[in-house]
Amino acid sequence: MRDAASRAGESGFDSGASPAAIGRASTTPRLMLWTLLIVYTLNFLDRQIVNILAEPIKRDLQLSDTALGLLAGPAFAVFYAVLGIPIARYADRASTNRVALISVSLALWSAMTALCGVAQNFVQLLLARIGVGVGEAGCTPAAHSLITDSVPPEKRSSAIAFFGLGVPIGSLFGLIIGGIVNDLYGWRAALFLVGAPGLLLALIVPMIIREPRRTDGPVRDAAQNGPKKVELRVGEAFREVFSSRAYLYIFIAASFTAFLSYGKGLWTISFFIRSHGLSTTQAGLAMAVALGIAGVIGTLLGGKMADKFGRDNKRHLLTFPAVGMAIAAPILFAGYWVDDWRIAVALLIVPTILNSAYYGPAYACVQGLVRPEARAMAASMVVFGQNLIGLGMGPLLFGMLSDALIPVAGQDSVRWVLFGAAWLGIIPAFFFWRASLRLKAELKSG
Repeated sequence: MRDAASRAGESGFDSGASPAAIGRASTTPRLMLWTLLIVYTLNFLDRQIVNILAEPIKRDLQLSDTALGLLAGPAFAVFYAVLGIPIARYADRASTNRVALISVSLALWSAMTALCGVAQNFVQLLLARIGVGVGEAGCTPAAHSLITDSVPPEKRSSAIAFFGLGVPIGSLFGLIIGGIVNDLYGWRAALFLVGAPGLLLALIVPMIIREPRRTDGPVRDAAQNGPKKVELRVGEAFREVFSSRAYLYIFIAASFTAFLSYGKGLWTISFFIRSHGLSTTQAGLAMAVALGIAGVIGTLLGGKMADKFGRDNKRHLLTFPAVGMAIAAPILFAGYWVDDWRIAVALLIVPTILNSAYYGPAYACVQGLVRPEARAMAASMVVFGQNLIGLGMGPLLFGMLSDALIPVAGQDSVRWVLFGAAWLGIIPAFFFWRASLRLKAELKSG
């Protein structure tokens, strides 16, 4: 029988740990990545399903576009972003079991998603959405830290991109399941249905993944694994993170990317329903093609391109996201302009691929710009920006602009908002390019 070290090497994501450490560990990198991918898929499914359910929720609870944007954005994002930082500091501690942290978080956000289905008014739904945000705050930084501890730097972009597939896959299933179940049984049944699997998975995850800090023993072998890590204080961790100019540029670019992505994610569906007359099922299936499948392709492609071209020149880790986002802007504008919804969906596919390519390269760079003791903190700060600025402000601001434009544009008010959003994609492209110029000097070797 082949040993664990052989299986880990064949997975495509060699941990880079010593043979002794791999022998003690019971989880190969491949199994860990697949399990975390399923968790992250449920993370985004539960987070984003409200997008496809926005119109029926609005009608049932008699909400304005601004209130709808508040539910989809700040109600979730503020608590998710703010709690993510102390949770990340906890995850960075050598004594913390990150697998247990992820499992507890999964159980909490899944239960709160199901509770959204029993809300009878705006306030109750708002509180349940806050609960979803609180639960999901414990997932991403801890998962990124686990992945980074399990794969070598030259494969890190692809590994984190693989985990990042949870974004488009979760969004895809949310659109399909939400649209179909809503049309058959209503929006409340859809929320019950997507919340239940996470409760079961939360019990299974600790049986599948082992925390490397526990399986490698309490004290690392200095000759094989380097000196024992020294935990950083909060102030030291912040200085470690923001001392990098490349990190600051990535933070800005990723935050603005999320602002546009979350805003477009919610209101593009409403755009197809309002301006093109599609049902929730039709809109869900249409956007599953553009946002789901194209997002999977873009996320994988971004990680592969970064590992391939960034191996010899670190600057090219971010070249594809920077160039791709600039190219996507005019195509996206055309997609919102045309009157035939089939052509519109087709035109959204390429921009979605190009705009999804940043995830693996950006977060891999973030992990490589700091010491291991600050990796979860580094990831959590980008997550903070993406959610507080992106998810917190994108859907809400788009909704406010849509309400303001109704007297002028009528039913097409959302279309006008999306016109502007298409061209704003040039801004994160610029900052990813600026970050790429600093990578050779600032990326650490481990």
